[in-house]
Amino acid sequence: MRIRSLVFFVIVLLLPIAALSQGGYKQPPKAVMDVLNAPANPTTSVSPARDKIALFEPLRYPPISELARPMLRLAGSRIDPTRNSQHRQPYSLSLTLRSIADGTEKRVPLPAGAKLVSPQWSPDGKFIAVGNLTDDGVELWLIDTVLATARKVNGVKINTAFGGFDWESNTLISALIVPAGRGPAPEYRDVVPTEPNIQETAGRTGAVATFQDLLRSPNDERLFEYFATSQLVTINVNGNVDRIGQPAIYDNADLSPDGRYVLVSRINRPYSYQFPASRFPRKVEVWDVSGRSIKTIVEMPLQDNLPVQGVPVGPRGVSWVPTEPAMLMWTEALDGGDPRKKVSPRDKVMKLSAPFGGDAVEVVKTEHRYQGRSFGERDGMMWFFDFDRDTRKRRVFMTDYRDPKNVKLIDDRNVSDRYNDIGNPVMRTLPSGGSVIRQHGDEIFLSGMGASPQGDRPFFRAMNLKTLETREIFRAGTEEFETFVAMLDNDGMSFITRKESPTEPPNLYLRQVCPPGRVCTALAYRAITEFKDPTPQLREIKRQIVRYKRSDGVDLSFTLYLPPGYKEGTRLPTVVWAYPLEFTDAAVAGQVSGSENRFTQMGGSSHLFFLLQGYAVLDDATMPIVGDPETVNDTFVKQIVDSAKAAIDKGVEMGVVDPERVGVGGHSYGAFMTANLLAHSDLFRAGIARSGAYNRTLTPFGFQSERRTFWEAPDLYAKVSPFFFANKINEPILLIHGEVDNNQGTFPMQSERLYAAISGNGGIARLVMLPLESHGYAAKESIEHTLYEMIEWFDRHVKNVRPRGETRVSGN
Repeated sequence: MRIRSLVFFVIVLLLPIAALSQGGYKQPPKAVMDVLNAPANPTTSVSPARDKIALFEPLRYPPISELARPMLRLAGSRIDPTRNSQHRQPYSLSLTLRSIADGTEKRVPLPAGAKLVSPQWSPDGKFIAVGNLTDDGVELWLIDTVLATARKVNGVKINTAFGGFDWESNTLISALIVPAGRGPAPEYRDVVPTEPNIQETAGRTGAVATFQDLLRSPNDERLFEYFATSQLVTINVNGNVDRIGQPAIYDNADLSPDGRYVLVSRINRPYSYQFPASRFPRKVEVWDVSGRSIKTIVEMPLQDNLPVQGVPVGPRGVSWVPTEPAMLMWTEALDGGDPRKKVSPRDKVMKLSAPFGGDAVEVVKTEHRYQGRSFGERDGMMWFFDFDRDTRKRRVFMTDYRDPKNVKLIDDRNVSDRYNDIGNPVMRTLPSGGSVIRQHGDEIFLSGMGASPQGDRPFFRAMNLKTLETREIFRAGTEEFETFVAMLDNDGMSFITRKESPTEPPNLYLRQVCPPGRVCTALAYRAITEFKDPTPQLREIKRQIVRYKRSDGVDLSFTLYLPPGYKEGTRLPTVVWAYPLEFTDAAVAGQVSGSENRFTQMGGSSHLFFLLQGYAVLDDATMPIVGDPETVNDTFVKQIVDSAKAAIDKGVEMGVVDPERVGVGGHSYGAFMTANLLAHSDLFRAGIARSGAYNRTLTPFGFQSERRTFWEAPDLYAKVSPFFFANKINEPILLIHGEVDNNQGTFPMQSERLYAAISGNGGIARLVMLPLESHGYAAKESIEHTLYEMIEWFDRHVKNVRPRGETRVSGN
């Protein structure tokens, strides 16, 4: 009797505490809601024909009911079984076509309640293929861009759960569709088990990463086969459908440029309960268009023994050369796929042409790990890339893949070196649907962000392939932020940019420049779009890039945001928001990113909403972790603490930051950083950690760029895990996590366990688990509630706290 009474007493005591965290979804203050609910400007896409722009009306925040649709988590994928689609697929609500020449617009009539996914232009720009989400599937629609009409392809449902559609020519689409007459799906609700779930291993080694949404039972295997199986078809613009081969689990299907062959990759058993479908056994082969097998390229076994940061043995990355009728190219590892082996060369690139009867021919070998290739329009030009993981340098080479005796080095730099980035080649779409580097005489064209110590100044330039000299065509000015979007001619003298400034929203502009050696008198420069400012109340926000140094001399920076109505000299409660990055070179680690000339926008669960509540924000406060890539994390904690102190000190020096009222926050690896800062310093009053991982022993085969396993460096894994120091987290921490987070390594239990550890040690913490949300938060209700929690937490524990050491005076 006494025991029962005691239990009842404890329950009564605990009820008010539990109730504090309940009460339905909350909304943030009105100033935040007004910005959050402001209409979004359309997203834009330029036609390959360079005559039109597609304007898509986005749905910014789906309702929570959209996330509540049925979801199966199978082999690394999330599937809506009622649609046989990818679960929670972003969509647009409407489509308008705008003429670049005269600005006239035509709204495309679509069915009521249309939800448009995966829009794709035909190579000639005359059509747009787009999916339409319905309650029972994904329809395929064809938009005639000349007439601005839409027509559904009858008898077809696209399987976007494990496939999609692509243009193979100006008039032909390849697609993976739901097979006709496949019968009912296996049961997936309240299944009564008929057998145990068993796994077995015997002597094979390999990194087992913390993948999510894996198969867990024989019934999961049956469900995976049912929903991942597709029928490969081609569909012409008249709506005629032709089937190729038999239904299978295709993870790739691509017609050759001449349309005579199909490269297919099919997934086979045995499946794995430890790895996603991308690691399952597969057979890669060439078919003719009737579905008859012509050549097997590789039969890949289950990839369950890859080393950390390793690659498979045998042909990988098999694809068509877009400028040849039917030539395949792929890569093979020469080091057994193991990056730890001291081997040179590491990879070789191979090619094989139709009719595929002979042996593959070697194209080139790469000293370091091969990373990809791009092809030019002509002359056999191929760019290929390799990467040295020890120096973090990426090299770009050029050769003629038809006769690769001459290989020219184009670029050689640290991947984090933004200041010396040559940019990315401007591409064009071929009639066969392939994408190639645009060439004009001896030149190609490059666009990039143009990072500099003064901030980003995007560029558009030409490069001479013989001399490698560059010629600047355009670079953004110092008063606005303007990026290259698309070329409107072949020589780069007429092109589209996207321009914005602190007071002007992003809009598309047509620019013309004078060709070299000519005198021009009338050059066009005009707006193509005229999107309005949806949130004029944000224009009073001030933005400034601030540079400073860490105690060890490493250059750091943050973007300082000041709230509307800020008065010079006022010290404000401050939010430091950051995400740590690893570097091998201190000089590169200190490079500035961002621009003071951007148009300030807010959306989603952005920390910038704190500005509307009177906070200063030190955004993207750099937290570089500098060192040897093998041991860089040995000093992780010291480097983030030193970086955080330097940021606060700089803000205090500027007269902006109140050092007694500073909070810190981050998402994912930034959340990991946040918990560590609270555990190992007293710099902050409170923290916000969203969707993080806090116990690195639960990611034992590495995290971020960490190469060592837990068993090779157990002390390091403990040292950087804030869970191990939960008793030292003596500042309030708000933990937010999506209940169905699918990001590798950030299982929801990471937040639950840290919360329990802090609670058990007498700390102050709040745990908010968002139903149906993944690693990032999507639903309108979830975003509103996240912002409510963040603002309320920092208002309570940062903005409105007394200075440290101040004692409370009680009245009588």
